[in-house]
Amino acid sequence: MQRIFLDNAATTPIDPDVLFAMTEVMRETYGNPSSIHAEGRKARSLIEAARKTVANTLNCSIGEIFFTSGGTEANNMALKNAVRDLGVKRIISSPLEHHCVLHSLEAIAATGAACVEMVGIDEKGHVDLTDLRRRLGEKDVPTLVSLMHSNNEIGNLLPLQEVADLCAEYQVLFHCDTVQTMGYFPIDLERTPVGFLSGSAHKFYGPKGVGFVYINNDNQIKPYLDGGAQERNMRGGTENVYGIVGLAKALEKAVAEREERRARMEDVKQYLMDRLRATYPDVRFNGDPERSHYKVLSVSFPESPKGDLLLMNLDLSGISASGGSACSSGIDVGSHVVGHLHPDSKRHTIRFSFSHHNTREQMDYVVDKLAGML
Repeated sequence: MQRIFLDNAATTPIDPDVLFAMTEVMRETYGNPSSIHAEGRKARSLIEAARKTVANTLNCSIGEIFFTSGGTEANNMALKNAVRDLGVKRIISSPLEHHCVLHSLEAIAATGAACVEMVGIDEKGHVDLTDLRRRLGEKDVPTLVSLMHSNNEIGNLLPLQEVADLCAEYQVLFHCDTVQTMGYFPIDLERTPVGFLSGSAHKFYGPKGVGFVYINNDNQIKPYLDGGAQERNMRGGTENVYGIVGLAKALEKAVAEREERRARMEDVKQYLMDRLRATYPDVRFNGDPERSHYKVLSVSFPESPKGDLLLMNLDLSGISASGGSACSSGIDVGSHVVGHLHPDSKRHTIRFSFSHHNTREQMDYVVDKLAGML
């Protein structure tokens, strides 16, 4: 059997149609998009067409979309510029956020420019909205709420509309990391009031090294990267034209095929859960699989002598999975999310994350191979 890739929360394989669109740009459209001659204008037109694709997907203005190097830059831009340029003095977030948000918050707190508070988390890993409301009501200072749409470790989904409405009620800014959900769930920014939102192409079968940030027109911030006038003076540096084209193509295709892809992933995820429950009665699913992203399943197995080698043995058997986030210099350091929810647990955790390319037959192979590893 060919290798089975079950680490799609870390990255996804590039779609062949996306690769074709990108290589065509690399061959034919080599002009600098800041140049005024024909080659430059052609490159510029591709960027603006891509911007329109993203804006149409989110139902927002094209002037509110700015291309970045990925989700990390987008999240950094939103958080740090909100403090620097919009007078934010308090940020309410959660201890289960992606490290690019948590480390940004640590950097902000270290400067003393804003204080950081962590909202309560329930036993299943969901944000305690009662605690969030309490925190919003107890202080009258410029505040930003930063909460991710879907947790990248356990998949739990934030009730996006409810949180957005709550932030609007208290007239505070709302930043949402939608890196894991972009292209997988519909988001309508005309209906859902969000101040800042981030996306990254390689999470929805596009290229690595390109993403975007949505910045609501009401939030007038200064450039994050100083340089030229690119991205309407918001981000200096020559644009990654073929990457941006790839992002737009990948997003367009993800939206067009969303329901078909979702059905496949939901089926594979449920099938793996059923097989694991039947084969390993002591298995535990972290978070809340009933209110989670259909592409993520965090599984904890009972402590065993072989457990520390579980990831390596899966890899040797041709199965790619992870124990946690893959954003720590290529080192799998385990899940800070599962560690927060189960601090005293000695169980061995594996995050399986799916694509529409995965099959039930592959899940049978995974379950069978696990038998000799536990």
